[in-house]
Amino acid sequence: MRIVFMLVLLAGALFYSYIAFIDLSFMTRTGRLGPGFFPRIIGVATVVVTLWVLVDEVRKRNLAEENVQTWRDVIVLMALALGYAVLLRLFGGFVATAIFLAVTLSIVNRGHLYKNMLIAILIPTGVYLLFDRFLNANMPPALFPLPI
Repeated sequence: MRIVFMLVLLAGALFYSYIAFIDLSFMTRTGRLGPGFFPRIIGVATVVVTLWVLVDEVRKRNLAEENVQTWRDVIVLMALALGYAVLLRLFGGFVATAIFLAVTLSIVNRGHLYKNMLIAILIPTGVYLLFDRFLNANMPPALFPLPI
């Protein structure tokens, strides 16, 4: 199951990288970094890490039967990703990421409420400050904007 998941993830990472290299320019006409700068870095890094994990999984492949827990985890992960996509459209990047991280961490990191909430607030705040304030790049817009 992990190998199949990693192959699907690798296909997504390759497609993402293809789009980043083909459709997004690396530099603007004025010589500044363009919209393709970060996506190219993220895409290449994702492909490299996914290949690394895939090779590692193939090496230690266990022929034991798949259990029900694995499929449950896949379904939960897909539901969380779909929920994040809906939240992103409704509430924008900052709020959606904070809610997504809070819910996801409460599932995968049970028992660490304060640490989970701190991460769920600090990560979106850091991303917002980096992209919106320092790099002057907009966060995903919201259907229902915040009154701030």
